[in-house]
Amino acid sequence: MDTAYLASNWVRIRRRVDDACRMAGRDPAGVDILPVSKTFGPELIRAAVALGLHRFGENKAQEIRDKSASLADCDIDWVMIGHLQTNKARDVARLASEVQSLDRLELVEALDRRLQQERRAIDVLVQVKTSSEPSKYGLPPEQLPDFLNTLRGYDTLRVRGLMTLAIHSSEPAEVRGCFRLLRELRDQAVAQGHELTRLSMGMSDDFPLAIAEGATEVRIGTAIFGNRSYPDSHYWPEAPVES
Repeated sequence: MDTAYLASNWVRIRRRVDDACRMAGRDPAGVDILPVSKTFGPELIRAAVALGLHRFGENKAQEIRDKSASLADCDIDWVMIGHLQTNKARDVARLASEVQSLDRLELVEALDRRLQQERRAIDVLVQVKTSSEPSKYGLPPEQLPDFLNTLRGYDTLRVRGLMTLAIHSSEPAEVRGCFRLLRELRDQAVAQGHELTRLSMGMSDDFPLAIAEGATEVRIGTAIFGNRSYPDSHYWPEAPVES
């Protein structure tokens, strides 16, 4: 497999993120890039590791499990960014360093039980639903204050910030509105005493808008690894079902 294109893609996307930061009047050092490796195989990820990347986002617990076995020598931090079914909490608690899609108490309890068994604690971001699209997951914004207060009682889950998926729209104002809402929710929570330093928002198609609204991390897959064989609907079906 020819993986030479990865290096140029990485340089290009880092430059684009830096440029977006400067356009927004922000220090590029304040915005991280999370490479999203969903559907891409171990060989390509290993090539990315050779470029100095060691943190990768995945949408499915099974992919983390399978890839971590063949890449055990690469010292990778796996980040769960997709909707997590409670019956998959075991693999994530054992293998992931972070979950960015914490969105309901049932999942909190499942992860906490498994993490206690593993004698681990991990970083988590609360995923908030900022659009009306039925295909998007996330905690309703009005439930965030109580949810954050509840999380104070779980030592295995270190709450670091918030995450969202913006509306899929050709109207920048609509997309930017989702990111603005997340930032405002974060600011309100901070005013209530929560330490939330991170905002994970923005992907390959909309990250400049996210950066303009305060993103501290953008999740980039296609612009680094190339086009995927599966559409996003493979990961975010219209009807969320636990199975």
